[in-house]
Amino acid sequence: MSDFATIDTPEAVTTAENAAVPTSVLGAPDLMVSSAEVFGIRTDMKVPAYSVRTEHVPDIDPSYKFDEDTTRAILAGFAFNRRVMVQGFHGTGKSSHIEQIAARLNWPCVRINLDSHVSRIDLIGKDAIVLKDGKQVTEFREGLLPWCLQHPCALIFDEYDAGRPDVMFVIQRVLEAEGHLTLLDQNRVIRPNPAFRLFATANTVGLGDTTGLYHGTQQINQGQMDRWNIVATLNYLPLEQEVGIVTSKLKIPAEDKDATTLVERMVALANLTRSGFMAGDISTVMSPRAVIAWAENNRIFNDMAFSFRLTFLNKCDEAERGIVAEYYQRCFNASPLA
Repeated sequence: MSDFATIDTPEAVTTAENAAVPTSVLGAPDLMVSSAEVFGIRTDMKVPAYSVRTEHVPDIDPSYKFDEDTTRAILAGFAFNRRVMVQGFHGTGKSSHIEQIAARLNWPCVRINLDSHVSRIDLIGKDAIVLKDGKQVTEFREGLLPWCLQHPCALIFDEYDAGRPDVMFVIQRVLEAEGHLTLLDQNRVIRPNPAFRLFATANTVGLGDTTGLYHGTQQINQGQMDRWNIVATLNYLPLEQEVGIVTSKLKIPAEDKDATTLVERMVALANLTRSGFMAGDISTVMSPRAVIAWAENNRIFNDMAFSFRLTFLNKCDEAERGIVAEYYQRCFNASPLA
């Protein structure tokens, strides 16, 4: 799925895939699917879904592995219109988890990264000068928040704990299940589409950064946190599950024991960096995303130590590289600095 390119009219958000079915044609979900069959988790939950894929439905990643607890929480958001926040360390696939569930439900999905440059008018909309009948006129152009509210769409706020306070208060009103959005400039109240769903991802849980890993995050108003019906935690997985994710992502067949053993060593090293961080020995942790990048770089360079230096070691503080090199020595019986 392509990112949004332009906003043409208040009722049309376009992508580069101009031939795709527009999201505006959708009504209510027309299917009920089994969570156990579609996502391979142990639950009897039935979830609404669409039979038609529209332009804003994410592409399916067939290699994606679902975490059971997180999947159940997100599915409850889709099935029962609950507001779901997924919290956890970086690189664990929080946003991808929501997107891949939406992809399998054929549910249109939009992601907005709440960096410090996203302002209130970016979300709500603003007056713009347009040409009509050869004349310049001022016209209000709706932002993504009103557009998503009026369509059957799953809206994901990424980096929720990095949003500006004025932006967060705009979001607070729509966090209610029947939350209406008032456009003051238009003297208009927008009622959410019955199939509108709201999700967020965050590295912290609204209490600020206590680790030093996530500069730029801030405490979230607890009145707003209270409006999130479900808060799921997706942190680093057990070794076996993480190995399964990496091998699946790299399309390593189960019968390739040598490659699987190599991935197990890589994940074991990543776990050592996480333990070292928790013990205060190092200030950088290796995420599952970094493990996958390391494996991909190794395919390019065919040199495990060199790929490790390029992927992770060079990101570490110089005073801590000796400790990280020791972790590598334990897992690979060689020095990454040789």
